[in-house]
Amino acid sequence: MHSEQAVTIFETRLAKVLDVWRDNRCLKPSSMGQYLYWIRRFHHYCMAEALDADEQLTQTGVNIFAQWYARQRRTDAECACQRAQSALRAWALGLSTLGVKVPAWQPDTDRTSEPEPRLQAFAEHLRQHRGNPEGTIKKKLAHISRFLKFIGARHRPLRHLKLTDIDAFLVDCSKHYARTTTADIGGSLRRYMRFLLATGQVSTDLASSIVTPIVRRYERPLRALPWDDVRRILAAIDRRTPVGLRDYTVLLLMSSYGLGAGEVIRLTLDDIDWRAATLRVVRPKTGVSFLLPLLPALALALVNYLQHGRPRRAPTRHLFLSMRAPHHPLSASSAIRHLLIGHAKTASVTAAYLGSHVLRHTHACRQMEQETSPKVLSDILGHRSPESLSAYVRIATEHLRQLPLPVPK
Repeated sequence: MHSEQAVTIFETRLAKVLDVWRDNRCLKPSSMGQYLYWIRRFHHYCMAEALDADEQLTQTGVNIFAQWYARQRRTDAECACQRAQSALRAWALGLSTLGVKVPAWQPDTDRTSEPEPRLQAFAEHLRQHRGNPEGTIKKKLAHISRFLKFIGARHRPLRHLKLTDIDAFLVDCSKHYARTTTADIGGSLRRYMRFLLATGQVSTDLASSIVTPIVRRYERPLRALPWDDVRRILAAIDRRTPVGLRDYTVLLLMSSYGLGAGEVIRLTLDDIDWRAATLRVVRPKTGVSFLLPLLPALALALVNYLQHGRPRRAPTRHLFLSMRAPHHPLSASSAIRHLLIGHAKTASVTAAYLGSHVLRHTHACRQMEQETSPKVLSDILGHRSPESLSAYVRIATEHLRQLPLPVPK
């Protein structure tokens, strides 16, 4: 390819990638200027060394370029590598958005997506016969993997497994985990022991003899915030930025509808029906979907976020995304927890604990204080058993104050 033609193609691509960056609102103008510097230096380097610029767009290729640049300019190589990687990673993602085939930034070394062979059958059993969601399966496999390593260190094969081995494992777990976590691990072990018995891998029913810490249901009240604190948190969010628009919409959804983090991060653009003014939500654990009315305040927040916050050229139809390229969907409840903690700090709201379920519990408490019928509240929160609502009664403190018992004399 002639150099003039290569330069023309490069400049055309550069203009289009700049449009992508502007549409996705992921970079400040000052950052774009710095990135352009490194992209042009990289292009000149590839031309001078007769290298294919697209093929060099990998972490290794960019590091080689940055070291070459540092030698030429007699500057710090580590600093050059960091800056070049930031700029050229963004360049590679921009080209990929335009449909240009670029190599993987770094080799795929993720081997954790599939369970180890001896656990694959158990995972399939949980999926097909127990109806467990993927998150629950992943958690149980982690528990059993830890158990298998423990008995492996004791040189105890499964076919010779004894109850004392399981007891020793749970005692060891109790030294590292909370009582509720140890009980949860014990529950995973019971399920695994039943699976081993059903598949003929053990001959003795050990599941019924596994003893775990006793955890009384709702022994600790759920955590909730005063409604005024929720308002302060929402008011403190800076909605002049794309991140602020996203965070405001997320927290408004959770506090207005009582949605959990798992429900919010799974929302897609297709779940919004603007004509019918409804929002479709899918329960993560059951896969059951239900419709919610799109409240005016929520509709306005969504419109502002979609028009001025959400990246326009995102590679996914998920509603809420990371605001940094490559704009993956928010993938865990921890992301919701972190943004809630950050905005609570800005609003000077302090609480003993701020988890992703606090707004859900706060919403339930407010509904009970407004005397919403138990049936409606169960439907909103996705509870099948009326007994599940008893946990929220314990945090509806304003109503509970009306029912004091006399102090014995």
